[in-house]
Amino acid sequence: MRERARDKGRLEDIIEYSNHVTQFMEGVTLEAFSSNTLLYFGVMKNVEVVGEAAFMLTKAFKAAHPKTPWKMIESMRHILVHDYAHVIMETLYDTATNDIPEFRKQVETYLSETDWAEWEKGEDLFVDAQDIVYKSVVGMARNMRAKGMSLEEIADITGLSEWEIREL
Repeated sequence: MRERARDKGRLEDIIEYSNHVTQFMEGVTLEAFSSNTLLYFGVMKNVEVVGEAAFMLTKAFKAAHPKTPWKMIESMRHILVHDYAHVIMETLYDTATNDIPEFRKQVETYLSETDWAEWEKGEDLFVDAQDIVYKSVVGMARNMRAKGMSLEEIADITGLSEWEIREL
């Protein structure tokens, strides 16, 4: 569930996993990255977690911070989770070496500049169609799970992550 009270923790997760990516990629060339399977998948997983944390931020938080390319970040997450076999190595390398550090700086600013007590008290004054669709998809996933479908099948059909489905 997307709640304002969870936004700060999700931003902190973005910082933590971005730091992992930066640490893993320190001094790594594209050639070294492409020849090290363990590094490749470690970076891939951490970029995925960064994207998941961004995806789970409230719509209100993302709307309040329009400088960040939220849709692009979420799209990368969806590719890593659902279309992992078609990830372009150079794109992942570029994301890890250029985009992640820049995104981390933005998130650090958001963490330090936000009055979290006030933020959590705020109300979302609009109904977001995406939230309505998300709730509908969650309901559908619950029904599928009750019928015994596998997490993988439900994820393929609904677009939810296996983690989200497990949490239902």
